[in-house]
Amino acid sequence: MIHDKEDSVDKNFIETYVAPQPYRMYKKRWVGLIAIVILNLVVGMPLSWFGPIANGAADQFGYTLNEVNWLGNSCGVVYIAVSFPLPFLFTKFGIRKVGLVGVALMLISAWIRYAGTISSLGPKSSYALILIGQMLVGIAAPIYQVLVPSYSEKWFNLKGRTTATMIMALSNPVGNAVGQLASPFLGTPRHSILVLAIISTAVAPIALLIQSAPPTPPTFTGAQENPTYMSLGRAMLGKEKPDAPTYMTFRQRIDFLIMILDFGILVGTSVTFLTASSAAPYGYSPVTAGLMGSTLLLVGLAAAAVTAPLFDRVLTYYLARTCKVFTPILAGAWLSLIWAVRPNNTAALYTILSVIGASSLTLLPVAIELACELTRNAMASSAIMWCSGNAFGVMMVLVQGALRAGPDASPPLNMRRALIFQGTVVCVGSVFAFLLQGKQTRRENDEREMAAVGDMVTTGESTAGKSEV
Repeated sequence: MIHDKEDSVDKNFIETYVAPQPYRMYKKRWVGLIAIVILNLVVGMPLSWFGPIANGAADQFGYTLNEVNWLGNSCGVVYIAVSFPLPFLFTKFGIRKVGLVGVALMLISAWIRYAGTISSLGPKSSYALILIGQMLVGIAAPIYQVLVPSYSEKWFNLKGRTTATMIMALSNPVGNAVGQLASPFLGTPRHSILVLAIISTAVAPIALLIQSAPPTPPTFTGAQENPTYMSLGRAMLGKEKPDAPTYMTFRQRIDFLIMILDFGILVGTSVTFLTASSAAPYGYSPVTAGLMGSTLLLVGLAAAAVTAPLFDRVLTYYLARTCKVFTPILAGAWLSLIWAVRPNNTAALYTILSVIGASSLTLLPVAIELACELTRNAMASSAIMWCSGNAFGVMMVLVQGALRAGPDASPPLNMRRALIFQGTVVCVGSVFAFLLQGKQTRRENDEREMAAVGDMVTTGESTAGKSEV
């Protein structure tokens, strides 16, 4: 009887630990990732759609140029208001349901925008409809940006999390670039808006492919419930209990505040930098200015594609150091534009914009992931970071417009004062990057738990071998 009892204990022990491991990944994670990328591309296009066709839209619909500019700015303003409370909705309803609401808003916005182009409407009615459409897509856009690090956390392990974040996070800026490049080549403004509505309708069903979480999580962090917004608020105020998963030390709270400030400055400066407006007064053609902007984006995408896997597999604990290295490089590049934007200086401008693109898009997923490491709250930290980026973006747009030189300046309508403002702000923000410590607590927790699981499995296999003998 004693031997039978021991055998029973051994069998139970073997069944407990030799069972399939508690962490695994699914191939369908890539399906959801691709869906998020495509939706980010499409909701990013309207934000910059009207910039290149501002004059045509003003002529065809009877708007002023300032009204056309606010068709893009309105998206940023709405983004600020919507992105901050989004984690409440994600926590209550999950990624999938909120994502479906986002695609519904994208569809409605697309056709309301097109309804505003009907020729029988007066300028005020037409503008009101198009503005409403832009504001609705401004609500949809943050949904697919804010969920990015949480989706990576739920579906990818430590060897792919940063890469997944990079792919999804960069899709929205690429969408902005595509919108800026495509709109002038699609006929009249009315026809281009129709094409945008058709594209939005065609991709809408892909939102059904996004799932909130896999049956079995890939990591210890992925197995946890999404932390609440209130937990981050308590942690930042020092009110969270030390044994809570989202507890933040004083140093981590300072680091997160630095991340919010620097992310806001760098994102806000990058997304509002107007290559054409800065270069045109000095004799650069729209084609050359467009190529400069494309160079910034393409070099940045290439750099991010190369570096993101390195942060997953080699430079796993170098996120903060990366910020300390690349932020001053960016500051120097933005500052140098003050003197580089002048006639017949094409080579220097291409070089500087390549540096800005490579550094900015390398830092983007690194910053988002580091914020998650500091807070252990992917959804809330992402929302706050993107809210900061868009708040600084709106501020930059307003300041740039105010600092543009007048028609009597030399050269007329130059952006030199705006470039000085941009360079100064980025340099001031970069100083704080040197204060980062950036302890990657989330990764440490995941590695510790995975090691513990490995030890249990090894123990179980060893016990099974002894039993068989």
